[in-house]
Amino acid sequence: MKKTFVSKLTDCDAENTETQAWLEYSVACEYISVELFIELTAKSLEVGKLINYNMINNPDKFS
Repeated sequence: MKKTFVSKLTDCDAENTETQAWLEYSVACEYISVELFIELTAKSLEVGKLINYNMINNPDKFS
């Protein structure tokens, strides 16, 4: 169960990283403003920290 949980979290982290790439693309193409890019990137980075530092490194707290 623990390995499956960590595996799914790794998938989530990869999706979050992909989201960051799409945010960069969106701001480069001027689909979103720089301000929105900064806001959403900050939120995405926070999600990444939660996934990596809290959940992947301490899966027993969550399973």
